[in-house]
Amino acid sequence: MNVNDRVTVKTDGGPRREGVILAVEEFNEGIMYLVSLEDYPAGVWFFNEIDSRDGTFVEPRQTSEK
Repeated sequence: MNVNDRVTVKTDGGPRREGVILAVEEFNEGIMYLVSLEDYPAGVWFFNEIDSRDGTFVEPRQTSEK
């Protein structure tokens, strides 16, 4: 995923939220994404762990094709 990609993020206790990636930082353990959300237009950092599906918080937004 790259800057300006539309994504969904997993947050505590609620449905996935849509946003746009503002920045990407790579680390040995995973990747940090700065994602702009409706309530947080300046962005919130989310971390995707490399080796854990439970540690995946940012995913590409799925588009429905008709």
